[in-house]
Amino acid sequence: MIRNAARDDAAWIADIWNAVITHTQITFTTAPKSLTDIEKMIECQAVLVLQDRGGFATYGPFRSGPGYAATVEHTILLADGARGRGHGRALLTALEARAAAEGHHIMVAGISGTNDAAIAFHSAMGFSRVGHMPEVGRKGGVWLDLVLMQKRLGATASADAKPRDTV
Repeated sequence: MIRNAARDDAAWIADIWNAVITHTQITFTTAPKSLTDIEKMIECQAVLVLQDRGGFATYGPFRSGPGYAATVEHTILLADGARGRGHGRALLTALEARAAAEGHHIMVAGISGTNDAAIAFHSAMGFSRVGHMPEVGRKGGVWLDLVLMQKRLGATASADAKPRDTV
């Protein structure tokens, strides 16, 4: 059901991501993702996909610099028909296991304050709300809050964990 992304997954991943970028305020991103952007992400980061193309999950560095090497920030996006069927839970569980196996210690979720469903989902998945930053984003003429949540992963991070390149 869940596998590593391959280069030929880039087009449908871009379709899901660009629909969210274009039609919602759950991401602060306003520029659509190109096929090249997604292909580079697949080459440089952990990217897991649902076999049926219903969604994907990825993570990359939380911030730059060696002091943050053991902390990653993730993205999970599902196609409309895949929501509410346990796919997000399965993707996040697999993504957490992958990050822990790579020596990462903390996983962060940066969530739009308008996305109550994502906040509830992350809370149910064991993430703790650790910050709320009012009006730090703007999209479609609307100021957006950023909610920060985090979870300590099962493995203790190795001292030499290195951040991966990001797109």
